[in-house]
Amino acid sequence: MKLTQEHLHTLTSLTPVQAQQAAEIAPRLRMLHKNRTGRASVISFSAEAPFREDPFLKGKVLLVSAKTSYVESFEAFTRKYGEEPVIVYVENLGFALGCHMEAAVKALEIYLSHQKGEDLDWTDIQKTSSYIEGKRLQQKIMIVTGGAQGFGLGTAQYAAREGAYLAIADINTDKAKQVSKELNEAYGPFCSIPVEMDVTDEQQVKAGIEKTAAFFGGIDVFHSNAGVLRAGASDTLSLEDFMYVTQINYTGYFICAKQAFILMKRQNEINRDYWMDIIQTNSKSGLTGSNKNCSYAGSKFGTIGLTQSFAMEMADYHIKVNSICPGNYLTGPLWSDPENGLFTQYLRTGKIPGAKTVEDLIRHYNRKVPMGRSCEAEDVAKAVLYLIEQNYETGQALPVSGGQLMLR
Repeated sequence: MKLTQEHLHTLTSLTPVQAQQAAEIAPRLRMLHKNRTGRASVISFSAEAPFREDPFLKGKVLLVSAKTSYVESFEAFTRKYGEEPVIVYVENLGFALGCHMEAAVKALEIYLSHQKGEDLDWTDIQKTSSYIEGKRLQQKIMIVTGGAQGFGLGTAQYAAREGAYLAIADINTDKAKQVSKELNEAYGPFCSIPVEMDVTDEQQVKAGIEKTAAFFGGIDVFHSNAGVLRAGASDTLSLEDFMYVTQINYTGYFICAKQAFILMKRQNEINRDYWMDIIQTNSKSGLTGSNKNCSYAGSKFGTIGLTQSFAMEMADYHIKVNSICPGNYLTGPLWSDPENGLFTQYLRTGKIPGAKTVEDLIRHYNRKVPMGRSCEAEDVAKAVLYLIEQNYETGQALPVSGGQLMLR
């Protein structure tokens, strides 16, 4: 049988208890690949384990009893047969393993076909992937919050081109589904999944991470990108607007980093040499104050404090934590939305004296930038890639502002 992403979504739609169990097991199985030196794709699914002796499954399927460590069982199986299992059963869950998503999907296809009475060739499962082979982010599993628009969308598109697997996490599920569909059409049918995620809801963040782990096997990069802005003078800004910005930008980052940390520690437990990343989209307003914009600047200053603190704590688990501080993204939705965008807010509040039109504002802000233009999504995406690839930076706030803000 040929599995589509729709089939996989059905197979990986687990009960809450199963999802929690899968998020405990799949990341550890993933790190057992190549004698704890690599990373695999691991697809979790709900199914009854086979109980009869079956020559076709011998050397391919590992059944783990309730009283046995699945890690020890996996490694004993590999020693016995000289190769890793491609299907692992732990209680009421199955896990299909492959060196990449196409291989894991093929393993599951062969296994499910056998269950229906058709025996296919196991040797097909380790073919190279034309979508990710040789790419800079090959097999990296990334969650991008706010991934359906703006900087998050730009990062997701760039990462997909570079071979990453992506969870497009967004409070706007329709947009997330559309973005995921477009990425899958461009970069392979198992490139991305949409995930509903309100970053202020810890249970929803946890569930989104568990969904990602069930579909791909774990997380290598958590890009905490979701953010909002409501500008206004301090004497007129409502407490409601101040708390709204703080809750999403500051508290939401804490929730996301906390839940990502919990899962990443499971991977570190098995492969202690493997580095992972938490990357936060901050702002130049996190490094210098912003006139009539205290709620936003305050939340961004605060999250740099979180980044530095997380970096100190998580380095022991091989997790790098960094922030990116972009300049003004004048073409992005945060600025250009006709109802709530910054252009509308700034013209309404008179933040820039003499500015009467959007064009006036664009000229004003571009004059502040030595490179003469606004920050674009690809500029941030390239900074994300840099932070993932480098091996000696953590706790940093990386400006991407065209020289508008220079560190000293």
